[in-house]
Amino acid sequence: MRAMRTAISGVLVAGLLVVAPGAARAGGDDPAVVTDWNQRAISTLVADTATTPISDFVYLAFVQAAVYDAVVGVTGGYQPYHFRGTAPSGSSAEAAAAAAAHGVLAAYVPSATADLDAAYAASLAKIDASDTAIAHGAAFGARTARHLVKMRLDDGRDGMNDAYTATPEIGVWRPTPPANAGFMSPHLGAVRPLLVDSATQFAPPPPPALTSARYAADYDEVKALGRADPGSSRTAEQTATARFFSGNALVQFNGGLRDQAQKRHLDIASSARMFGAASMSVADSVITVWAEKLRAKYWRPVTAIQQGDADGNPATAGDPTWTPLLATPPYPDYPSGYNVVTAATARVLTRLFGPNIDLTLTFTPAGGATVTRSFGHESDVTGAVVEARIWLGIHFRFADTAARDLGLAVADHAMHHYFGTTG
Repeated sequence: MRAMRTAISGVLVAGLLVVAPGAARAGGDDPAVVTDWNQRAISTLVADTATTPISDFVYLAFVQAAVYDAVVGVTGGYQPYHFRGTAPSGSSAEAAAAAAAHGVLAAYVPSATADLDAAYAASLAKIDASDTAIAHGAAFGARTARHLVKMRLDDGRDGMNDAYTATPEIGVWRPTPPANAGFMSPHLGAVRPLLVDSATQFAPPPPPALTSARYAADYDEVKALGRADPGSSRTAEQTATARFFSGNALVQFNGGLRDQAQKRHLDIASSARMFGAASMSVADSVITVWAEKLRAKYWRPVTAIQQGDADGNPATAGDPTWTPLLATPPYPDYPSGYNVVTAATARVLTRLFGPNIDLTLTFTPAGGATVTRSFGHESDVTGAVVEARIWLGIHFRFADTAARDLGLAVADHAMHHYFGTTG
């Protein structure tokens, strides 16, 4: 039967449906296929040089949206996101999930097609179901993927690499040392969201004026606590927390979601729902943040502090030698991307599972041992990230809190309007 399934997967990859006779279905659908393809999607996107670390959030949302619709089109139980089709009775939800993920990833990362095809064949070969159930499920998942790719045509992603040309005046972002790299994906904010009406529906208020007391207070805070060692007033624990939240948020928080699926013993539909709700809420939050980054063009602490004597605020003292603990990412300060990812993810978990989200995250520094931290409630992790990005020296507090509030609002909207139960 394994050889038959491998042959079926090869034909399905080519876009054809093969229904082969087989034994009756032996058991329920294994939810591990959802976490396996989430991890496959992360590794594929991170390795792809044609996407950016920021646009990866959007492409992952496409994958998880298709997986969610494919699975609930087989199992029922939850309202589909966009694709309203229903799989033939007895179809394998595992095959549908694998086919949906494979189809979306192959469409957007064609350079990885060979690896994706091999992973897809391996997924189908592991399924404990009849060949007919697998073929039907795989064909349905492939339809779901094609639908998703078609609906995202002309959604604004083609402009994501357009140049940023703002004049580097006082208060305005410009490339920061040491890389002095240009604005990464400056027009991500022009991409059509998945769940919210527009990138401005949950836009934050404008950042504080450079001459305001709020700006001076947040300036002094990051200047004291975010400075590279030596000279910072951070404690050792603050430094450790800062470094824990200094990696790739896509990798870190999806690792936490996979842990959630396992320890909560989610079935295949509930797992697909969690990944779909989280990834799509995060993507819309990131799109909203990028729209505001481009609008506000707010300078980063490293520029602001080095040029503090020229900002027109008598309460800020400049320091041309100041550098942050972490090299500043290549895009404006306001609002914070890492904070919006954290908040949207945590709020989805709260809405799904209640106030005790029991979120476990890991971070592996280059050449170091993996560090694990657990967070009981939403505010534990969102509060930690607000502080961490200040202690890293890369954000003003107002950029962090605005992003936190934005992410919570987008996730609340998503969970109110989508992912509901049926019946």
